[in-house]
Amino acid sequence: LLTNISREYGRPKLSKRTLTTTKHSFQAFTLGFIGLGNMGRNMAKNLLDKGHPLMVYDVYPEAMTELADSGAQITQHPADMAERCDRIITMLPSSPHVQEVYTAKNGIFQLVKPGTLLIDCSTIDPTVTKDLAIMAEKRGATLLDAPVSGGVNAAKNGSLTFMVGGNDKEVEAIKPILLCMGENVVHCGKVGTGQAAKICNNMALAISMIGVSEAMNLGIRLGLNPKMMSKILNMSSGRCWASEVYNPVPGVMENVPSSNNYEGGFGTALMAKDLGLAQLAATKTSSPIPLGSLAHQMYRVASNSAFSKKDFSSIFLFLQEGQVYDPKKE
Repeated sequence: LLTNISREYGRPKLSKRTLTTTKHSFQAFTLGFIGLGNMGRNMAKNLLDKGHPLMVYDVYPEAMTELADSGAQITQHPADMAERCDRIITMLPSSPHVQEVYTAKNGIFQLVKPGTLLIDCSTIDPTVTKDLAIMAEKRGATLLDAPVSGGVNAAKNGSLTFMVGGNDKEVEAIKPILLCMGENVVHCGKVGTGQAAKICNNMALAISMIGVSEAMNLGIRLGLNPKMMSKILNMSSGRCWASEVYNPVPGVMENVPSSNNYEGGFGTALMAKDLGLAQLAATKTSSPIPLGSLAHQMYRVASNSAFSKKDFSSIFLFLQEGQVYDPKKE
């Protein structure tokens, strides 16, 4: 995961300076960002757009080059970044990826400086978060968990919600950074509680997406126009985020993955991963989650099919057994 980039990059000094934007004032520090996928890339761009100097790293050179074109400075590996940054944000797909970035040979913990604030925005097992926080503390650094909600569109327009775990002082210290990428910062409690909140939220999201998909599919088969069905849901008690802003049926809404062949957005395989985290947490706490378990099973099956890399709203097509609704036939 941390293969060195073969291309050599220069290491000009990244200046530390106090920045003032329309919303925030920054104390002088150097900020790094690791993980430039669908979410991380847009989050990093928002930091750059707010005028913040930024160092970046990703295993894919082209992802770094895109950010460099916007003014970011490329680093050679996470340890290189840790040696030079006072604040580091990580946005990675899973627990193993996060563990690798922090603990591998060229990982953050190799050269992290005392006093560094490490902000993990990934969605991972809360136990892993707590373990990494202990390791960070032994090195004089502080790790906070700050997973996000809102999806790719919210990452693009800077309206994410951050669920943060950590002590009051550090949460206040990172809040101006987070508000460059989002609108809401919720302090959930001690380290690990941000992850707990996120996996509970995503379990509810998956269940509601399946519910909306089932209702829309049934309505279509009963002869209802899907746009009419959507309108009824959103003026009635069935209204929810999945129905109101992320309808899973192609052609019902513009600028959502379902109307773009389910490209972009939040992948089916990632939803299956998050539901697995919820399942694990439920087992550890003896918490019954019958609907969460069923949702996990459905997304696991879907993630082992052609829907794996499609947006998680493609569960609608999964329920249709491949019979795609075509709005052009209306």
